[in-house]
Amino acid sequence: MRTTFNPHNKHIKRKQGFRAKMKTSGGRNVLSRRRAYGRRKLITV
Repeated sequence: MRTTFNPHNKHIKRKQGFRAKMKTSGGRNVLSRRRAYGRRKLITV
């Protein structure tokens, strides 16, 4: 049986990165909420 967690930076960036967030209206809402809250880092990747 193989390990279940096999991280790849490219996959994470494509799914959770800034540009991925900007693509959807929900992602843009997340970014605007984080800006309003005053987060120093908008994206945690």
